[in-house]
Amino acid sequence: MTLNVRRVVTGHDKDGKAVVVYDDTAKHLGSGRPNHMRQLIWTTNDLPVEFSESTDDKADRDIGTTIPGGSVFRIVEYQPGVTPRNHRTDSIDYAIVMEGEIDMQLDDSIVHLKAGDVLVQRATIHNWVNNGTVPCVIAFILISSEGDVAVG
Repeated sequence: MTLNVRRVVTGHDKDGKAVVVYDDTAKHLGSGRPNHMRQLIWTTNDLPVEFSESTDDKADRDIGTTIPGGSVFRIVEYQPGVTPRNHRTDSIDYAIVMEGEIDMQLDDSIVHLKAGDVLVQRATIHNWVNNGTVPCVIAFILISSEGDVAVG
């Protein structure tokens, strides 16, 4: 896998001055299936975010797809032939295709996305399929949601 994203996280020093707290590359990598790699960039436990909380790096923890009441920022790389996985997130997901192309399968349709496209995923069942010849890299920001999925 080629996922190697640089992550820069800012914060404040003891005098209240703006500083870089983390500047690293390829941290917090994982995979749950063949031809798939993810990098967890940052997470929060609560919304709205409380900035007086510690600046400890919470990205290195085992979480599901979303955090109830919180947010998740991750980068995902889908290699050609990625193993399928239909799923639904309990969140509103903002996605930005950074590199490559990919097909998003919904119940009765397929949407082709390419670098530069953006997506707002609203708790729909979906699957990602890379039928191309190069990896597709997508940035996902998942924000916790409440209530039942609306139909109709």
